[in-house]
Amino acid sequence: MFSRAFPLILSAGVAHASLRARNVSDVCSQIANQISGASGVFYPSSAHYEQDIGHWLTSSLQQSTCSVEPGTAEDVSTILQVLASTRTPFGVKGGGHSTNIGFSSTLGVQISMNRFNEITLSGDKTTVDVGAGLIWDDIYAVLNGSGVNVVGGRIPGVGVAGFTLGGVGYTWKTSQYGLTLDNVAAYKLVLPNGTITTVTAADEDLWFGLRVRSLIFGIVTTFTLVTHPQTDVWGGPVTVSPDQFDALNAAIANFSANNTDTKAAILPTYSYSGAQPGLSVTLFYDAPTPPNGLFDDLLAVPAVASHVATRSFADLVTSGGFTLPTTRGALNSVSVLHYTPLIIQLITNLTAEWGQRLGELDDLSFVSVSIEPFNSALFSHGAPSAYPPDRSRGIFPTNVFFSWQNATSDDVFVSAMKNLTGHVRRTAVAEGQDVEHAAVYDNYALGDTPLEDIYGHNVARLHWIRTAIDPDDVMGLAGGFKF
Repeated sequence: MFSRAFPLILSAGVAHASLRARNVSDVCSQIANQISGASGVFYPSSAHYEQDIGHWLTSSLQQSTCSVEPGTAEDVSTILQVLASTRTPFGVKGGGHSTNIGFSSTLGVQISMNRFNEITLSGDKTTVDVGAGLIWDDIYAVLNGSGVNVVGGRIPGVGVAGFTLGGVGYTWKTSQYGLTLDNVAAYKLVLPNGTITTVTAADEDLWFGLRVRSLIFGIVTTFTLVTHPQTDVWGGPVTVSPDQFDALNAAIANFSANNTDTKAAILPTYSYSGAQPGLSVTLFYDAPTPPNGLFDDLLAVPAVASHVATRSFADLVTSGGFTLPTTRGALNSVSVLHYTPLIIQLITNLTAEWGQRLGELDDLSFVSVSIEPFNSALFSHGAPSAYPPDRSRGIFPTNVFFSWQNATSDDVFVSAMKNLTGHVRRTAVAEGQDVEHAAVYDNYALGDTPLEDIYGHNVARLHWIRTAIDPDDVMGLAGGFKF
């Protein structure tokens, strides 16, 4: 009986998949027939298609039936209306930096925002309009020499849209000016029903909702960002050998506990790859020269490489990049109130421990943990937002990034990441830090993170706003955390 039934079941499954693909292809054709010449639809094997579905990690991309590059907000409106009427799954990609599969990718229609690449500085230089398809490097390069800058990403290649909407934006300037979302003046938004609108602080509920994740409420095409004065800056990465880890850790802990200068920041990264532990720290000061003594402890540790200099902000950001050693990966996070010597040493040990263990499974594995000490008043710069759910205290979003080669190892690596973050959280709680239920930073969160762990008590309000804005659940056809 089973030998006869199985081919029938298989045939039905293949037929269903073929029908689904054909239906999505029909939707692609429908979109192509309705959009203007400013936009385009592309199919597998074309260069545009490959660029449109490409992601920072190949484990994050999916082979969509077609890709669409809208060139106007009106065409975004048309595309959304076609997708809504046909109930077609879709993904929206800005920079493609999401590490959760399906969050900005799809098997249906991939929307790539890369044609939204305008950068327009206002006449008085107080704001700049930027397109949702840009990466922060693009903006820094254009604003370089203008005397102003924006509050954005710290490393090369990060997309403006995902960082601002999904990640809310921890930056080199966060201690001074808050999160990136605290420095948005307006959003040009295409609502799920196709209506094009501009959202400002006057739109209380939608403003609150957009300051967390746009794909709940529509597609943002343009951001109006607040600018701040910008001179040359001082900083760059410093790398030390393992015999100097203890000395540098002591200096990092001292800076984290005692620095009160909001223009100063550091980003230490602990790593393990190729059977070797690593420790580097990128220093930053938002002026050509830091005050005497501010970074002395950090600079006193003998370095194997140092690229600290006075330079443009754009140059500093590009100096902090790294090349991925493999193709698959994920991010996870744990929030703390303080990076104490015990927590820093624990992170040093866990990075090496998991690096060694996972290296035996996959010799191309890469394990890293970045700690992010800011001024404790970092959330005082902005209005209420879904993340963080509590702005009365500062929490620091430790970044855990693992990458590996083989898909069969996915569960092992993700489990290891959860083990590491859980260990850090328990240790912080044991030290007296009230972080058992501290919010997890959205853009560092694994895809199975419960909404309450990110947005806390704001989940109910987000659900209510989403229902009011999108009663037909159009945006539910796209990826991301589901409300």
